[in-house]
Amino acid sequence: MVRFIWRYLRGRLGRSVALLTGVLVATTGFVVLTGTTDTSRLVVTGVLARETSAAYDILVRPKGARTPLEAEQRLVRPNYLSGQFGGLTLDDWAKVRGVPGVDVAAPIAMIGYSTMSLPVPFDLTDAVDRSLDSQVIRIDTTFEAERGLSHGVADPGFVYVTKNKVLFLDLVDDAAPLDRPSRYTDGREYPPVDCGGDIAAFPPREVLPDGRTVPVCGIGPEVALTTHPGAGETRSELTGSWLFTAHLRPDGRFETDAHHRPGTPVAAPVDRLVVERYVSVPYLLAAVDPDAEERLVGLRGATVAGRALTGGDRTADAPATANMAAQRVFPVIATSRSYIDMQGNTRYSRLPPQQVAGLRSAALLPALTGPRGTPAGEWRGDVDDRYLESVTDRFASDAWGDLLETVVQPGPTTYERLPDGTLRATTVPQTPNIFGAGRFAGLAEPWLTADPWFRPLKRIELVDSTSGGAIQSWKPVGVFDPEKLAGFSDVSRVPLETYEPPAAAGADPASRGALGDRPLLPGGNPGGYLAAPPLLLTSLSVVPTLFERHPAQAAAPISAIRVRVAGVSGYSEVNAERVRAAAEEIARRTGLDVDITLGSSPAPQTVELAAGAFGRPVLRVGEGWSSIGVASRIVRATDRKSLILFVLVLVVCALFLGNAVSAAVRDRRTELAVLSCLGWPARRIAASILGEVAVIGTVAGLAAVGLAAPLAALMDIRVTIGQAVLAVPIALALALVAGVVPAVGAARTHPATALHSVRGPVRGTARRRRHARTVFGLSLVNLTRVPGRTVLGAGALAIGVAALTVLAAVTFAFQGTVVGTLLGDAVSVTVRGVDQLAAVATVLLGVVAVADVMYLNVRDRAAELATLRASGWTEAALVRLIAYEGGLLGLLGAVTGAGTGLAVAAWLVGEVPARLVAVAVGSAAVGVLIAGVAAIVPTVLLRRLPAARLLAEE
Repeated sequence: MVRFIWRYLRGRLGRSVALLTGVLVATTGFVVLTGTTDTSRLVVTGVLARETSAAYDILVRPKGARTPLEAEQRLVRPNYLSGQFGGLTLDDWAKVRGVPGVDVAAPIAMIGYSTMSLPVPFDLTDAVDRSLDSQVIRIDTTFEAERGLSHGVADPGFVYVTKNKVLFLDLVDDAAPLDRPSRYTDGREYPPVDCGGDIAAFPPREVLPDGRTVPVCGIGPEVALTTHPGAGETRSELTGSWLFTAHLRPDGRFETDAHHRPGTPVAAPVDRLVVERYVSVPYLLAAVDPDAEERLVGLRGATVAGRALTGGDRTADAPATANMAAQRVFPVIATSRSYIDMQGNTRYSRLPPQQVAGLRSAALLPALTGPRGTPAGEWRGDVDDRYLESVTDRFASDAWGDLLETVVQPGPTTYERLPDGTLRATTVPQTPNIFGAGRFAGLAEPWLTADPWFRPLKRIELVDSTSGGAIQSWKPVGVFDPEKLAGFSDVSRVPLETYEPPAAAGADPASRGALGDRPLLPGGNPGGYLAAPPLLLTSLSVVPTLFERHPAQAAAPISAIRVRVAGVSGYSEVNAERVRAAAEEIARRTGLDVDITLGSSPAPQTVELAAGAFGRPVLRVGEGWSSIGVASRIVRATDRKSLILFVLVLVVCALFLGNAVSAAVRDRRTELAVLSCLGWPARRIAASILGEVAVIGTVAGLAAVGLAAPLAALMDIRVTIGQAVLAVPIALALALVAGVVPAVGAARTHPATALHSVRGPVRGTARRRRHARTVFGLSLVNLTRVPGRTVLGAGALAIGVAALTVLAAVTFAFQGTVVGTLLGDAVSVTVRGVDQLAAVATVLLGVVAVADVMYLNVRDRAAELATLRASGWTEAALVRLIAYEGGLLGLLGAVTGAGTGLAVAAWLVGEVPARLVAVAVGSAAVGVLIAGVAAIVPTVLLRRLPAARLLAEE
C-alpha cells in the first residue's frame, strides 16, 4: 500500500506539489494568524440598570485608580474624583478622543483645596447704648456644621465704642517703615507702640478730654493693621480674641478704620456699626476643557452671571510696580452654591464701662473676659449665603479672589468591613503644618480641620514662598448654577457626576434622630468624610502654569476623562454593546482603567463614621454609591470574529483540495476499477486515496511547523511552540476532510468501469447542447455540465468575497467598528489588520479554486475543444469561450458572496444604508475581476493542447 501511494505521488508530481502547496499555505497562515486572536478584550460583568442614564457613558482613569473596594464589589463612592489628582496626560486625552465612536471626551483635572476668606458681618448698631460715653460690646460666636452636630466655640471678640475722638493710621502713607513715626488722621506723626506683640504697631489712638492721645491696643497676635488674616496667620476662626475700636460721633454716625480706604486721609463716617470678621472655607479647584465640558453638560448654558470659560483663557501677568509686587491672575468661574453646611450663631452683650485705652494687650484680655454683661442682640448667618455674596461682589467689582499659592490634596478614604456588612471609614493621623502661613496669607486653617481626618492630606506649594516671585491669585469671570447643567434627571441620576454634592442620610434610628431626618452634608474639612464638588473651575490650559514647580503633575494633570459615545441615548442592548466596543478600544489604545457608566445604578451603602472632636456622635449613614454593575475588566480573550475568518481560510482550502482530489479520482476511475476487478476491497481503495492525501497533509504540516516561527517573527506575531506544532494535525485533518468524499466515491467504483474510457464527468444531452447557439450560451451550458465542480469553485470564491464584504463594510461604512444584534445578542465587530489579511487570503484561495475548476474543465474537455478547433473555431473564439466560463463562474461566486456579506452586515446593524450597498457592489466587482484574471491560466493551457493526438484518440 505504501509503495502504491508513493508511486502515485511521484507519477503525478506536479499535481501533488500543487496540492501540498495549497495545504501548506492554508495551514501556515492559520497557525500564524491565530497567534493574533489572543487580544485584549473588555469583559463586562453584572447586570445593567435599564432605567438609568448619565451625562457620560465611559469613565477613564489612571491605571491603578480603582480602590480595592471598587475592584471587589464594583462600587464607586460619591465624588470619588475629589481624591484623584492627576495621572492622565494630554496625549492620553488625544488617544481617547481619537477612538472611533467617541462623541465627547471631557477631561477634568483636580488641582486641590485652598481656602477662601468669606466676610462675616456683625451689625452692632442696635447693640450700642448711645447714652454711654464708652462701652465694650462682647461678641460670642459659635460655628455649627454637619446639621448642627459639630459646634465650634470661638474665642470672644470685643468692640470698643467711645464718644471720644479716635485717630486712625493715615493709609495715604501706608508704605512707611514700621519702626519710624507714622502719620495719623489728625495729620500728626506718632511713634510705633509696643502693645506686647511680636511687631511694633500703630493702633488707633483715643483723644482724651484733656487732649492727650492714648493708644488702644489690640488683643493677642492680631495687633497690626487689619482684621483680615494676614502674613503668619495659622489660626482658625475659633482661636484668638480680638479688639475693634469705633468712634461714636455726636451726629450718631460711626468712624472706624474698617471703612478707611487707602489713599484717603480720613475714615469716612458711616450710619451703621458693622464689624467684618472672616471665616475660612475650603474650596476645591478643578480645571476642565471649556469646549468639551459644554458639549458634555452644557456648562455655558448654566452661566447665571458674567461669562463662561473659553479655550483661550490663560493666566494674566502684571509686572511689579513701585507699590505693588508682580501679579499673576488666572480666570475662574464659580458655582452659585457652596454646598457646605456651616452656620454662625452670634450673641452680643454689653459690658460695663471700663478702661480700655492705654492698656497693653496682655492686660486687656483679663480685663474684658469677666462677666458677659447685658445681652444686646444676636445674629445668625449661613456660610453658603456669604459665599455667594462674596463671589458676586468680587465679580461685580472686577476684584481678585483669594491668593492661591498653596493647595492641599487629599487621598482616598479606606474602609474596614464590619460583620453586619457596614463599612467603617478609617481615620488617619493628622499631618502637622498642613495648613499655615505662606509668603502672604498661606492657608488659613478652617476650624473643622481639627476634627478626625478620614483622608490623608498633602500640601503642595504652587509658589516659592521664599522668593520674590509674582503673587498668584484667581479672579472670577462668571458664575454658573450646577443645577442648570444638562443631562441629568432626578429619577435617573447616579452620584458619579462632577458637580453633584454628596449627601448621606441616617441609616439607623439614632443617626436619623441626631441628623433631624436630614442628610449629612460636607462641613468644610478637606480631610473630612464628605467632600464638596469643585467650587471653582478654570481652563485646562492654565494647569501647566499652576504646576510649573511640579513637572510630574504638570505633565499628567488630568484626573479623569468622561466619555460620551456617539449614537447612545438611553439604554438598549445595542447601545450597551456600542459603549462596550468603544471602551474596549480605549483600553486597548491607552492601557488605562476604563469603566462603563452606562446603566450605572444607585447602590445604597451603610457607612459608619467615628465621633468628631466637636460633638458629632458616631453616625451610621447611608450613601448613594454607584454600582457600575457593568463593571469591566481587561482580560485576554479570543477574538472569535478573527478566528472565524482564519477558519474560513481552511474551509476554502478544503474546497479547493476536495475538488482536486475528486478530479484525480475521476481520472483514475479505470485504474481503480481494474484494482477492484483484481480483488481489492472497497475499503482498501478508499484507504489508498486517503493515504495519498494524508501524506500530502502530513508533509505540508511538518513544513508549516518550520515556517510558522520565522514568518510570525517577520510579522511581529507571537506564536508558541505548541501553536506551531498544531500545524501537523491541522494539515492532516484538513487533507483527510477534503479527501473523504472522493475516497468514498472511489470505493464505490464498479468493476465494469474498466471496460470504458471516460475523460470527464460530462453531463447533459445532445438535445441540451443543440440549444447553445452562441459562444456565451455554450459557456453557460459547459458550467451546468459539471454542477458539483461549478458549485465548489463558486462557493470557494463566495466565501472569500463574503468575508471581504463584511470587513470592507465595517472599515469603510462604519469607520472600523460596527455594533448590532445577532440572534438577539448585541455584538460588535472591530476590524484589525490580521482580519483584512485573512480575508484577502480567503479570496485568493477562492481565486485559486476558480482557476483550478477552469483548469480541470479545459483538461477534461480537451478532446471536445480540439474538435471545435478542427471544425473551424478560431483561437479567439475558444479563448472567449473559456473567458466566458471563468467570468460566469466568478460572477456567480462574487455576487453570491457579496450578497451574503451584505445580508450579514445589514442583519448586524439592522438597516441597509446606501454606503453598505456601495461596499457590497465594490466587493462583487473585485471578485469578478480577479476571477477573470484567474481564467488566464486555462487559456494558456488551451494553446498547448495536442489537437492531433486528441483527435486520434477520439
